[in-house]
Amino acid sequence: MRRTPALIVGGGLAGAATAIGLARAGLPHLIVERSRETGDAICGGFLSWRTLETLAGLGIDPDTLNPQRVTRARIFAGNRRAEAALPHPAVSVSRHRLDTVLLAEAKRLGTPIERGVTVREIDGTTVRLADGATIATDALFLASGKHDVRGMARPEEARGDDPTLGIRVRVTPSPALAQSLAGSIELHLFDRGYAGLAMQEDGTANLCMAVHRSRLQAAGSPTQLLEALGREMPALGEWVALIPPNASIDAIANVPYGWRQRTGVDAVFRLGDQAGVIPSLAGEGMGIALASGVAASAAYAKGGSEAGVIWQADFARRLARPIGIASIVRHIAESERATWLLPLLRPSLIQVIANATRMSQS
Repeated sequence: MRRTPALIVGGGLAGAATAIGLARAGLPHLIVERSRETGDAICGGFLSWRTLETLAGLGIDPDTLNPQRVTRARIFAGNRRAEAALPHPAVSVSRHRLDTVLLAEAKRLGTPIERGVTVREIDGTTVRLADGATIATDALFLASGKHDVRGMARPEEARGDDPTLGIRVRVTPSPALAQSLAGSIELHLFDRGYAGLAMQEDGTANLCMAVHRSRLQAAGSPTQLLEALGREMPALGEWVALIPPNASIDAIANVPYGWRQRTGVDAVFRLGDQAGVIPSLAGEGMGIALASGVAASAAYAKGGSEAGVIWQADFARRLARPIGIASIVRHIAESERATWLLPLLRPSLIQVIANATRMSQS
């Protein structure tokens, strides 16, 4: 059995942010990451103004991610549309780019990173790996994202009776559509789901959807669902028409939107989606992941592994407002009420909602 003072399970946003904090504090730690190469996680790719502040604190210049800024939001429901300026400029970036930059910074600061290491089970603060080896630690930072680990899985009831799936496809836009989307994000609302669109640093458009299982089953497959939505929603249909027949469509099942880990466990820090899952239409999931890593590493540096219990409850309180408001908005957005309420959605109200679903500062 190996031992390490602090073990970070997962090298995504939350894990990398934690590692940067621990490295700066001079505290020994280790990241284990299941992927051998940095991939492109299923994610909307939106970095809010609050998230950019967190990244700046981590030493990351947003211009290295994407020099273009997102300043407006367009919302579609049926044949209706609303538009507003965002409260502050934001950034759209692929997870591949963001994860690569963050892990490079952690490595530069001295973080040891072991890749191709899959954690199969967690028992207290001991992890069992896929090859049968075990690692014991004084403090466990669980940063496995949307993927649960045996022994620390989120409750099944958090998924609800009609679970939500995340679906993502990358689109290469026509020049006209690229110009139309430049500096903006789009949110398309439909029955039992929604789709978000944003231009990323590599010139592709990221089309991400959150859809209930019943709606996907009614369509038959992700491809058939996209085709059906393209027929129903002309604005979205322009983008769907650009998806090649052999396009890779990524999906993840049973996303427990609205769930929070309200209580803590000794010597364990649950981070990112393992701490709380905000509905993706808020565009604050990456902000929560980064903020959790920053806050958890600071709590550990100050109070050691014993700080985990208090920290988890405190972080859950910080998540209460953004997740609660985003859950209400999501409930409306996924219903037929969205179409007739959209004309009442004034730009000032869009800005209020955008601000209210941001993470509060610690």
